[in-house]
Amino acid sequence: MKAVKYAAAKINLLLDVTEKLKNGYHSIFSVMQSIALYDKITVTKNDAGKIRLSCSDKSVPTDEKNTAFKAAMLFFDEIHSDDRGIDIEIEKNIPQMAGLAGGSADAAGVLLALNDLYKTNLSEETLIKLAGRVGADVPFCLKGGLMLALDTGLILAPLPRLPEYHLVLVKPNEGVSTAEAYGAIDKKDWIRHPNKELALKALVDGDIHEFFSYSANVFEQVIDAGARVEIKSVMRAHNCLYASMTGSGSAVFGVFMDKKDAEDCFSQLKNSSWQVFLTKPVSKGVLSEGELE
Repeated sequence: MKAVKYAAAKINLLLDVTEKLKNGYHSIFSVMQSIALYDKITVTKNDAGKIRLSCSDKSVPTDEKNTAFKAAMLFFDEIHSDDRGIDIEIEKNIPQMAGLAGGSADAAGVLLALNDLYKTNLSEETLIKLAGRVGADVPFCLKGGLMLALDTGLILAPLPRLPEYHLVLVKPNEGVSTAEAYGAIDKKDWIRHPNKELALKALVDGDIHEFFSYSANVFEQVIDAGARVEIKSVMRAHNCLYASMTGSGSAVFGVFMDKKDAEDCFSQLKNSSWQVFLTKPVSKGVLSEGELE
């Protein structure tokens, strides 16, 4: 018996860091969007009596350090099961150290795969609580779509879908450590914050041009990724509406209202040494086979 899930990457259409909390974490204000770039998660029961994890990317840890492995352990704790014989196979397509929540997406995929495989019918509320114990981005990856994320990312509110647009996503050769990025924010004496209230009003009104006129990612003020300037320059030359780093980097996305502009930008950038994707927003964080948008 096996269950297969496709776990979507996320991008931050807007990202602000509002304060450092007493527990060392940071409070954020972010508009998150699932995109059509998926890791494939296959979970199969085994007779070994233990969790075994494998990944197509050999640099990914396959023990308790892996968020998908941690998600599986928490699932079995929740259902009070000692029968933990499963194989988790992860086919990685989402770049690492890119701000795309690939590890969180994998964990969300495992939770939903196990809920199907073991026919436990855990409620969405229970699954989200488990997801929050795995990591801050996992609850969003579990639900997906377009959402406002607050506090450490565990407070989520669904937002109305924006008018259709297209995305070009580029992962430069260099990666960014999330911990180091937040450390850089803490050391910065002054940060320019986006006008979140006006951005959110525009988004709720469905005014995509107005929304992106107010949007920003504050990590761009502290992360020195040289390729970002070149990538954004190419995107702007192809009439992108907005270009930004996602998360704490290093991936950069461009928003295009015209599909041909996006395709032309993709064609130019794909000849580089970077990882380049032509993609789009999607309405779910984890899909089953046959549901791919």
